[in-house]
Amino acid sequence: MEMKTRTEDEIMALILGFAEIDERIRVVLMDGSRVNPNVAKDPFQDYDIAAFVTDVEPFRNEEYVVPRFGEVIVVEQPLIGPWPGTDADGSYYNYNIQLLDGNRIDLSFYHLDTLGDHLADSLTVVLIDKDGRVPPLAPPNETGYMITQPTKELYDGCCAAFFFALGSHIPKALWRRQLPLVKYYIEGWLREPVTMMLGWEIGIRTGWDKSLGFKGRHLESLLTPELWDEYKMTYVDHDYDNLWDSLFLFLAIFERSARSVAEKSGFRFPKETAAKVMSFLEHVRTLPADAKQIY
Repeated sequence: MEMKTRTEDEIMALILGFAEIDERIRVVLMDGSRVNPNVAKDPFQDYDIAAFVTDVEPFRNEEYVVPRFGEVIVVEQPLIGPWPGTDADGSYYNYNIQLLDGNRIDLSFYHLDTLGDHLADSLTVVLIDKDGRVPPLAPPNETGYMITQPTKELYDGCCAAFFFALGSHIPKALWRRQLPLVKYYIEGWLREPVTMMLGWEIGIRTGWDKSLGFKGRHLESLLTPELWDEYKMTYVDHDYDNLWDSLFLFLAIFERSARSVAEKSGFRFPKETAAKVMSFLEHVRTLPADAKQIY
């Protein structure tokens, strides 16, 4: 039998039907890309659903929840996985459900007492409110996700985070040829301050009415074509020479952007730190593999 992806109407009918028949579910909200008017629809958009319930415990039963939505490929329950959420305080439970027909539902159950904590998200729509608990909400919009202007403290902190990752963690791991650690540091520690700084530069250049998207996924459409062509070259392979080259490219991109933001915002770019980091990178790159001392 040929596989057929169920439509949005069919999936929403399943979600709403499940919520309507269970009296313990009192409020259902949806957020994420499906309610974002600025995101083009595509077949891979998740259904991000938050159900607010009188008792979370019954919804920890996977056999009660998951089969209602059809045949699955895989289900992740993050709170019992190897990386449980830092806010796993018992007031919620969630399932990330990848269905066999291609649809995905991220379904979370929160205790009803926490409802107010979730209404500040500007990308929220109310699907069910059985008791009239939710006040009128503005139409979903990206105001809560816009790039915001930097303060001096944020700017200085961003620079410090970037230069410490680039000038301490990464060259040490590269010299040791610890590829998994190098990749982790670059993507987990270095790219984030670069994305933050580029966001501020975009805000200054085009206005503070845009969102970078999760982990900068909208960067391509917001950067100039020339800068995007340069930035995408920071995504390199496992070759150590290429990784070293990428660090100097990161530094060039970050320094240029940070100087621009500093000039327009009245901040001071830490040029002495940048010069020291450049010098240290150049030195460690040429340091023999059997060196007994750094200098």
